[in-house]
Order: sequence, then C-alpha cells, then structure tokens
Amino acid sequence: MSEAEKLRTTEVDLGGLVGVLATHLYSTPLVALRELVQNAHDSHTRRRLEDPDTPYRPLIRVTGDPAARTVAIEDTGAGLTEPEIHAYLATVGTGYTRMLRELTGNQDLIGAFGLGFLSAFSVADEVTVTTASHREPHLAHRYRSRGGEQYAVEAVDPRPAPGTVVELRLKAEHAHLADEYALREVLARYCVLLPIPVYVGTDEKPVNDVRVPWREDLPGPVHAHRMRFATAFARSFEPLTAFPVTPAPAGEDGTDAVGLLWVQDGGTYGSTDNRDLAVYLRGMLLADDARDLLPSWAGFIGGVVESNRLTPTASREDLQRDEHYRALQRTLTDAIVDGLYETARLHPNAWRRILARHGQELLGAALCDDRLFSLLADDVPVPTSQGDLTAGALRAAGGGAVHVALGSGGGFEEMLYRAMQVPIARGDRYAVLPFLRRYAQLRECRIVELGSESGNRELFREPAAPLPAEESAWLAAALADPGEQLVAARFDPPGLPLVLVPDREAELKARIEDDQADARIPSAALRLARAFTARTDGTVKARLYLNLASPAVDGLLAAYRAGHTGAATAAGLLRSLKVIMAAAAGSGDGDLTAALAGVSTAVAALTAAVPDGLSAVPDTLSADEQHGE
Repeated sequence: MSEAEKLRTTEVDLGGLVGVLATHLYSTPLVALRELVQNAHDSHTRRRLEDPDTPYRPLIRVTGDPAARTVAIEDTGAGLTEPEIHAYLATVGTGYTRMLRELTGNQDLIGAFGLGFLSAFSVADEVTVTTASHREPHLAHRYRSRGGEQYAVEAVDPRPAPGTVVELRLKAEHAHLADEYALREVLARYCVLLPIPVYVGTDEKPVNDVRVPWREDLPGPVHAHRMRFATAFARSFEPLTAFPVTPAPAGEDGTDAVGLLWVQDGGTYGSTDNRDLAVYLRGMLLADDARDLLPSWAGFIGGVVESNRLTPTASREDLQRDEHYRALQRTLTDAIVDGLYETARLHPNAWRRILARHGQELLGAALCDDRLFSLLADDVPVPTSQGDLTAGALRAAGGGAVHVALGSGGGFEEMLYRAMQVPIARGDRYAVLPFLRRYAQLRECRIVELGSESGNRELFREPAAPLPAEESAWLAAALADPGEQLVAARFDPPGLPLVLVPDREAELKARIEDDQADARIPSAALRLARAFTARTDGTVKARLYLNLASPAVDGLLAAYRAGHTGAATAAGLLRSLKVIMAAAAGSGDGDLTAALAGVSTAVAALTAAVPDGLSAVPDTLSADEQHGE
C-alpha cells in the first residue's frame, strides 16, 4: 500500500455532533422525559439481573420545581460507578443497556443506541447526575455538564440507598415542563405500560397504576376490563367496543405483539382518517401516532399495542419498516376483522351503533377485504332516497332488484321510481355503487343503475317497431340539443310526451377528469369511480326519451306525415316543455327563459287560426277522449 493509500481516522466535531443530536434528533422536547424515565427503568432491570437476591423497593419519581425551573428524575435502580459514568454516561453511542441485553438476552431492557441521555441537553442548559452503584453503595459521584460537550465528575456524600437522580435545569423555552400537572399528563401516557411504578412529585399513587387486560387474568367479564382500559386510554373519541390483539403464530410471518384495539365513537366517511394507534416497545411509548400500521380503510379504529421485536429508529420516535413491522400490519388487520365479527355476534347493541356511526366507511372497507364483505353485506346501511336501508331491504322494496342513482341531482327517472315507492340508493356517495354491484353479483339479483344506458332500458321500453329514419331525424332536429341523443321508447304515464335524462356516467367521468379532481375527491373514491367510467366516452351528455305511447307524440307524428303546417309549432312547444321539466327535475342546462317564451309563442301560433266565436277545445269530451284514447 502506498503512502497516499494509508487509511486515516475520521475526525469528529464533538460540539457539532452533540448539538445536532441533542437539538435535531427528537421532534419534541417531551422525548427527553421519556428517554430519562426509560434509563431509570433499565437501571432497575439491570439491578434485578446483577443482584437478584437483594430485596429493595423499585420506583421512579419525577419532580418538578417551576420556581427553580428544574425537573428531577430519581430511581432506586443499579446506579453507576465512576468508571461507568465515563464509559457510558459520557460517551455518545455507547450504552450499557445494549451490551447487557446482548449478554443476557433480557428483553425487558429498553435502551438500544446509547443516545437517550443526550436528549437531556435538548431541554436543559445544565444536567446534573448524582448516583451511587449497588456494587459500591458507600460511594457516590456527581456528573455535571453544560451543553454535553464537556463535563466534570466529583465524589459526593453517599446516598441513603443505591440509585440515581438526574436533575435538569431547563432552558427558558422549556420551563413549562417543570409543571407537575403537565408531567403527570405526559408520563401517564409514556409510562402506562411500564411495570415499575412511576410517581410525580409527592403523589402516593403512580401515574401508571392501570390494570392492563392482556397482561393479567382479571376477575369478571373480560370485555368490561377491555372497555375500562380503552376508555381510560382513548384520547379523542369514546370507544364503542374493544377487542384484543394476540400474537400471531411463530414463524417468518409471526409477531409477538399484544394489546387492544377499539372502535371509536366518531362519525367517519370515506375520506376521514381518525386512526389512532400507540406502539410501546418493552413497555415504553415509542410511537404515539403509528396509524400506518392499521389498514387504510380502518379510519374508525384506535388502539395500543406493545412488542419486543419492532425496531425503532435512532430517535426512538418511529419504527423501521422491516419484516416485523409488516407482520404486525397483517396481525392488526386480522384483529380488526375478527373483532368486528366478535362484536356482531356477542355485542349486538354495540354493533348497531358501529353500523350507524361508520356505515359509510364500512361500505368501502367491505370492498377491501372479502371477510368484511361477508360480514357486512346484509347489515351495513346504504344511503337511499328513503333514508338508510340495508342492501337486502333495498332489494326487497325494489321487487328483487337493487336500484341506484349514479348522479347527485335526482332526475326525472328517480322521480318516476319514487312515485312507485321504490327506494333509490345514492350512487354518488362513497363506495355505494361498487358495493351494490358486488352485492348484486353475490346475491344474484338485478341492479338497475338509473342514468346509465342499461338502467334506462329498464324504465324506458323499446317500441314494437322503430321509427322511420326520416321521422327520427326530423324529431331529433326539432327536439334535441347538442349532446342529447333522441331515443324513441314507450313508458308510463302516457300523458308524458318526452323526458330528458342526463347520462350519469358521462357526468361522473367529466367530474373525475377535471384537473382538480385529485384534490377534491378522496383517492379511494377516485379509483373506484374511474374503474366504472372507462366504458363511456362522454360524448352523449343526455338522452331525450320520446314516448310513442303518448297521444301528443302520436298527433305530432301524424301532423308531420300529413305535412301539416302546425307540426313545427307543436314540436317547438314540446321542446320548451322538455327544458321546463328538466329544470324542475334539477337536470339539464337549457335556457328556461327562452323555453317559457317558446310556450307563449307556440300557444299564440296555434290559437291564431281559431275562428272567432269557436272554442279551440270541445266543451264536452267522451270518457275515452278525456284519457287520450
């Protein structure tokens, strides 16, 4: 190896490194409290491992003094000798805890990177550590440092018992951490699963005095204990029901995670994401918002899980996306599905509340998991023109068919079905249309999609014989506007000569192809909608159904065939009627003012030929004539 190729040692700017790690490694100053309490916990674990035969009272006490702007974290654990202060406390990246876990295999030890103590400098101007080792209880030492770059160690008077006190003199901007009410609130969440009692100030009751239902056999109904824990732990919404997370079978896809999930009593929709999952690693809060571990369709789920296998990031505020993370994702999905099945079977009152609160989101969830579709197909409510109905009730009221409107504005086709007391599902709502399509396929029943070409065929029947091409072309020119397709049909009632029905698939296609669609429509709904609009090119905006069963249309055609001069006037009257009816039904974009003027013009033209003294309409009509027969 040449002289130029000789290896050199990398120089480290310790001051810069400490500044970066202490100031930028952690997202919130509260992490400093967690890391120091975690160190105190590990000190107890170390003492039990190294001196299992000596009894002592394990505890951690956190005290705040707002006047002095200090926080002290005291433990009765193993303590440190002077060499250990230099080797572990004052050496960045070296941790006795990690070494001890590697040597003993003990999974109760939490620390991993040797960086936790450094977090103290993110909130404190000065850090003082007074400690006495259980190996040398007659000796005590005090470590003192400002900024973490330089430190001093001195011998002090022996402590009453082995253990450690870490005192933080807080920076001015973090003075609020010395408030003991704030300390209780923070530590109650961080430390709720720690097995060692954690006290604040002079409190006689620890902040983690909570019965954890998956750790012990509690007397009485199991579900009641789960609900008590969920109610105490939930932050935003009252739990409706709670169900367990249990370890998956051992193996490549297994996980050791245990915990509790619950359904939150907060209304949700397809775009709502209220997922709320806290993850604890060996009893200490690691991730307060680990929602990505839950399936994306579960916006109504909250919970807490703990695991020893998950791998934290260096800041210990997030999890590495490794095989254990993915295994836990699968386990939590299974736990939610199993828990919903359990709720439907054992807790019917809670199940009804869940369906009422989360019906919209459950429609989408059912499409994401076959097991959920089997559970929800006949129970989940569907929004309809007659209120929320199950798909089964919708089918029964529709004479064995499920009717669904593709648009949001109703339309004349929906008005006709309402007159027949047939409920119409709101196909424009999140996941309703694909859910009902799948339901119809599963239950082998018809689905009538109002506004689509196939749905309109159900309502507007084909005539026995088609119109001659010449007549059809004349009618299209006289009655239809650009984008409207004239369709000769027969439908009820006969007194209605024509009706304009927008193509709902074309409307939906236009909406989702808008440049801003991705910003306005939830991504899940957008994917579902695009899957069902690919079959239309959107050129036909609406269909103008001409009722060949109508006497008015029959008379119009007779006049045209006879070359009657009033045929064009009558066609203009019907064209104005089309616009007026479309406006009344909430569809169409014709000029209503021009249509009303057209009615007046047509009436004036038709009555101009009536001789004076004669009535345009006979005073008396036969019964058949009154009904147009």
